[in-house]
Amino acid sequence: MKESNMNKITALYCRLSQEDLRAGESLSIENQRLMLKEYAEKNGFCNCQYYVDDGYSGVSSNRPDYQRMLKDVENGLVGTVIVKDQSRLSRNYLEAGRLMDLLFPAYDVRFIAITDAVDSAEGSNDWSGLKNYLNDFYARDTSKKVRAVQRAKGERGERVGAIIAYGYMKDPNDPKHIVPNPETAPVIKRIFEMYASGKGIKKICAELEKDEVLSPSVYAFRKTGSRAGDPKLDKPYAWTIRTVRNMLSNQIYCGDTVNFKTYTKSYKLKKRIKNSPENMRVFKDTHEAIIDRITFDLVQRHFSGRKRADKRGDMDKYAGYLYCAECGSRLYLHRGKMEKDNSFRCGHYESRKSDCTMHYIRESVIDAVVLQSLKKVTTYAREHSDEFFNMAMSNGEKEAKEQLKDSEELRDEYESRIKQLETAISMLYMDRVTGRVSPERYDSLAAGYEKEQSDLKTKLDELNSKASAVNVREQCIRDFIANAKENVNITKVTPELLRTFIKRIEVYEKTEKYARNCTNRIIIDFTFTTTNAFEVDGIMIGTEKVMNAV
Repeated sequence: MKESNMNKITALYCRLSQEDLRAGESLSIENQRLMLKEYAEKNGFCNCQYYVDDGYSGVSSNRPDYQRMLKDVENGLVGTVIVKDQSRLSRNYLEAGRLMDLLFPAYDVRFIAITDAVDSAEGSNDWSGLKNYLNDFYARDTSKKVRAVQRAKGERGERVGAIIAYGYMKDPNDPKHIVPNPETAPVIKRIFEMYASGKGIKKICAELEKDEVLSPSVYAFRKTGSRAGDPKLDKPYAWTIRTVRNMLSNQIYCGDTVNFKTYTKSYKLKKRIKNSPENMRVFKDTHEAIIDRITFDLVQRHFSGRKRADKRGDMDKYAGYLYCAECGSRLYLHRGKMEKDNSFRCGHYESRKSDCTMHYIRESVIDAVVLQSLKKVTTYAREHSDEFFNMAMSNGEKEAKEQLKDSEELRDEYESRIKQLETAISMLYMDRVTGRVSPERYDSLAAGYEKEQSDLKTKLDELNSKASAVNVREQCIRDFIANAKENVNITKVTPELLRTFIKRIEVYEKTEKYARNCTNRIIIDFTFTTTNAFEVDGIMIGTEKVMNAV
């Protein structure tokens, strides 16, 4: 050892990743510590200091003690670096080459890899570069295998994400399954209910903080010690707008599993990139929902409209409901100096995306028409329930039966093909066992069969959800009648009433543009499903519910 390095640190670097842990006990941190200690004592190295990264991949350079060691090297504090083998230092051959050929020589640091018989004091090793490349190749091959396994799991509908969403927990009886967390699921319900009732995200955050509800990152830290999400321990009740926004758009809360939402371009690049919707896989009703699908869909419609809240933190209650009857664009709220001056205009007219007209209409006019309609229709549904039910059910009966017939034929076709694929996979496995098919060929064919089978199961689930069209419509009508009986005194249009009774409102342009005495034609689509229009107490219900704004 050079005399100039005698008083410097002898860095004993240890690293262990999850893949290395599965490879065997020989790579454990304790085994590495013991080997490095014995080597240092036997060869007279002093002033030894351990640098340990437990649970970090060698592909990444973002390792705490690895970076600390390099910083000490650059500060001239380290004289020797000793590792068990070159792969402990890095599995990225470019990074390993940079250290061994450039950085260590530049700072006069001696590098030793014990099992690879590498010692820079004895001159360059001709095999070092090849070993670095093989270490990199091993990491690439491992990544490829892990990705293939994750892809297969994701295609089967299994949850592939490592992090469990706030509001859920692992099922004690089945670690692969998730169930609502009794402590945090009520918070998710509250957030959705507040937003659906018209409160803006900023106001929701303020109320959660006021009521001292722990933020998700702080809650996770106190439960598990995890520092994921950078928990602000000095501000445990501080909720961010981004956190709430992500929760409100997370489909997991209505019982669905969404796989492949993000991806990475390379096993060396850890940055997650948002995937396009067509490359995602959605499996419905895979676990217990925290939020009913109607409320979730309503919130998504709100997000599609203007999200800006007013000075009080309240949202536009018609966001996601109000549309232009001519071009189909949403009507956006324009707030006046006073609330009575609030008005709506066609989005395509405002953005000049089409030749559509303004469709100007005051919010107070919309309120008056919707309130009048709600009172008449709910009163009729409440006081003449049987007649209302029969009229609603009689519409679209023929079309529903035809849809059911088509669904039955497709169901038989899908189920038959799924059984054929199951048989093919079983036979292919036998060929793999007997050696008639190579492992690589088996993996390729099996993946294709499983993907087709998964696609068919998804289509089958969609058919099953639509199969009972008559029953679904019947339930919608009964729910409408039940809600009408609960809401007897309707005095004001609220987000809760819109969510309960109305799906869509369409506004036509005035027949005489800018005329003060001319009214807009308005169509209101209620929550129960109908195909043809029918009249209730002077109001058309269905696809042609025509009313005039006064």
